[in-house]
Amino acid sequence: MTRINQNISSLQAIHKLTANQNYMSIRLERLSSGLKINRGKDDPSGLIASENLRAEMKSINSAVENSVRANNVISTAEGALNEVSALLLEIRGLVTLSANSGAMADEERQANQLQVDSILESIDRIANTTQFNGKKLLDGSLEYNLSAVPTSAIQEVRVYAAKVPENGTMPVVIQVKNSAEFARLKFSAAGIASSATVAIRVEGNVGSEVFGFAGSTTISAIAATINGFRDTLGVSATISGTGALYFNSTTYGSDSFVKVESINPGSDFLTRTMTGTNSTSSTHYGEDADVYINGQQTTVKGLRATLRNNSLDMEILLTTARGTTQGSSTFGVTGGGATFQLSPTVNTTGQVSLGIYSVSTGTLGNNDVGRLSSIRSGGANSLVAGEEINAQRIVDRAITQISVMRGRLGAFQKNTLETNINSQQVALENVTASESAIRDADFAQETAAMTRAQILVQATTTILKTANSSPQNVLSLLS
Repeated sequence: MTRINQNISSLQAIHKLTANQNYMSIRLERLSSGLKINRGKDDPSGLIASENLRAEMKSINSAVENSVRANNVISTAEGALNEVSALLLEIRGLVTLSANSGAMADEERQANQLQVDSILESIDRIANTTQFNGKKLLDGSLEYNLSAVPTSAIQEVRVYAAKVPENGTMPVVIQVKNSAEFARLKFSAAGIASSATVAIRVEGNVGSEVFGFAGSTTISAIAATINGFRDTLGVSATISGTGALYFNSTTYGSDSFVKVESINPGSDFLTRTMTGTNSTSSTHYGEDADVYINGQQTTVKGLRATLRNNSLDMEILLTTARGTTQGSSTFGVTGGGATFQLSPTVNTTGQVSLGIYSVSTGTLGNNDVGRLSSIRSGGANSLVAGEEINAQRIVDRAITQISVMRGRLGAFQKNTLETNINSQQVALENVTASESAIRDADFAQETAAMTRAQILVQATTTILKTANSSPQNVLSLLS
C-alpha cells in the first residue's frame, strides 16, 4: 500500500541513517582522540575507575620526582662531606709531621699551623654554604629538635632518624642496667725497697711507656710520674685512702685496658705488691655499659650507645655519672630533621625524615679532649702549643663522625631512595597499563567499526533516497 501523507519507509531510513551517523561520529572521535571514554556517558563506571587511576598515576609520578629530588639533596651533602673528609686527612698528616719535633724547626711548625688554620676555615665555609634549592644542609639546620635533655646524664645526642608523631613528641627513655667500668690494676701500699731498681712497662689503649724507678721511690712519686704521661698512655694513677696504688684507664669500656709489665722480674715490686697475682705482668680491660633505649638493647662502646630500628636511629654519649650508675633518664624528640615525602599517599607512614648534623669545626671533634676548632692558632690543642697527641685524637674523632654521617646518608640513598624509585616506577607501569585498558581506544577495533559505520551510512543514504522516491509513483496513477 502506498501513502502520500506519511512516508513510513523514509522515517525508518532516516532513523537508521541518524543512528549510523552517530555510530560513525563516535568512532571518528575515538580515533581522533585515542580514547575510548571521552565523556561520562561513554562508560560511567569506566570513567570513575579511570579517573581514580589517573589520580594515582599523578601521585606516583610526584613520589618518584620527590625521591629523585631527595636523592639529589643527599648527593649534594655527600659531595660536601667528601671534601670535608679529604681536608681532615690533610690535617691529620700535618699533625703527624709536627709531632716530629726532633727534626722540625719552629718555622716549619708555624707553617703547618697556618695550613691547619686555612683548612679549618675551608671546613667552616663548606658547613655554612652547602645548600640545595636555598636550603642549607650542613650547618645544623636539619638537626632534630630535642627537649629536656638531662645534661647531668647525657653529654651528647645525635638523632639520625626518628618518626616523630605529628604535632607531638617522641619520648626517649635511656636505661642503664649495668654500669660501665674502666680498666684498673691495684697494687699494695708498699713502695720500692731501698736496694731495688725497678723498670716497668705501662701500656694503655693510647700508647705505652717504659719507666725506671730507683730504690726508695714512694707510691706517690710513682703515681705522679705515671700521671705525667696520662695523655700519651691513656692511663692515670691514683692512690686510695689506704695507700693502695691504682693504674686506671682514662676511658671506659671494653676497648680500654691497662697493662703493667716488669722489665726486670728480679725486683720485688710487681711480684710482691700486685694484688691477686704473683706474675710479672697483668692486664685488665674495662667493661661497656648495658644500655637500653625505649626498651631495646643498644650497641655500646664504653659510654657511647647506638640504637637503630624502624622508628629511631640515634647515638648518645652518657656522662660518667650516668654511665657508671644504674638508672634511667628521659628526654624528647620534638621535630626537625629533613622530611621527604616518598609515597603517593601523604601521611606519616609515607614520610621519611633524616637528621643531618653540622660539620663546623665547633661541632666536630672529641667530646673529652676538645672540638676541632681547638687546634686553631691560639687554641688549647694547637700544633704550636705542642698538643699533637690531643690534636690527633680530635681529628680522628672528626674523621669518624664524617664517615658515620656519609655511611648513613649512603645507606639512605641506596636502601631507601633508590629502592623507592624502582618500586614506584614499577607501580606506575602497572597503574598506567590498567588505566590504558579502561580508557584508551583500540585502534584496530575502532577502525574496523568505523569502516562498518561508513558502509552502513552509505547504504542507509541510498535506502533513504529510494524511500523518498516511492510516493512519486502515485503521480503515475493520476496521470
